[in-house]
Amino acid sequence: MQVTTMQATRPDKEYLEFLAQGRFMLQRRRPDATPFFYPRVAEPGTGSTDLEWIEASGFGTVHATTVVRVRPPQADYNVAIVELDEGPRMMSRIEGVAAADVRIGMRVHTRIVPFEDHHAVIFVPLDGETPTEELQP
Repeated sequence: MQVTTMQATRPDKEYLEFLAQGRFMLQRRRPDATPFFYPRVAEPGTGSTDLEWIEASGFGTVHATTVVRVRPPQADYNVAIVELDEGPRMMSRIEGVAAADVRIGMRVHTRIVPFEDHHAVIFVPLDGETPTEELQP
């Protein structure tokens, strides 16, 4: 993992700049604390401002998902909570599979895509992967 020092007072802006460069970065307290997401000026829980950026692996597991139904001709889409392999969870979409086929436990990896006036992280299923666990209602 490549590590850089967080110098900005606007970590959300710096995060978007990393995405524009094709880099998915997370923050953590130095030296080796658990990463967190969404970017902030202080670590949640401790308030530490001694933070650094680290490169995310880009892999995760679907923790929760829902299908958003829309009127035709638009296609339904999903909204998912993905637990990153580094620990934090983030809300995004799973693309490359029908919205109703996204399952809890499905292994996914990131793609950085243009979105409106910036870039965003979406996820796609890992090739050949099937859900590893299904939560019961």
